[in-house]
Amino acid sequence: MIGSFFTGRLWQVLTPVFCILIAFSLAAQPVYAQEAKLTHIVVTNTRDDLLFYLRVEGAFREDMKRAILSGVPATFSFFIQLYKDRSLWLDKEIVELKVTHTIRYNPVKKEFSVTRSWENTPPVKTRSFLEAQKLMTEIDSLKVVELERLEKGRQYQIRAKAELSKRTLPFYLHYVLFFIALWDFETDWYTTDFIY
Repeated sequence: MIGSFFTGRLWQVLTPVFCILIAFSLAAQPVYAQEAKLTHIVVTNTRDDLLFYLRVEGAFREDMKRAILSGVPATFSFFIQLYKDRSLWLDKEIVELKVTHTIRYNPVKKEFSVTRSWENTPPVKTRSFLEAQKLMTEIDSLKVVELERLEKGRQYQIRAKAELSKRTLPFYLHYVLFFIALWDFETDWYTTDFIY
């Protein structure tokens, strides 16, 4: 009788915990349905500089869009590394860059503001969410390095990845596990080899 009492009481205590865990696991499944990835990676040059282009696809999930429209800012970080290929040694790192794109929505003005750290211009203001998303997910004509730092005829490799910076969330949202999961995106590293 005592054993069945404790078993019944234990089940009453654990049932809400199991329900919460199941709810979190079911709610979190759509988050991973759409993977963010880098596309349209292009390495080219001007007369003086090596330029880099890329696009992120799958970065804006529906829950993230709703959060941004409610006024929560978001920052995408892009990591770009350039290496010189050395067949008998470890590749030599030429340059490592981190650039950020930040989006903020002003619900009063119904206006998006996008800041791109590598452009020396004021934030771009637009009323179009599609245009703001395009600005957030594209890098075009990023100067990686001056050509005078590269050797003609040598092989190089450029690596890139993107991620959403969680530190842009308001402090009180860092404790809401489900909300953090919505903001968890990081692409794989993508590499492109080229000969200068």
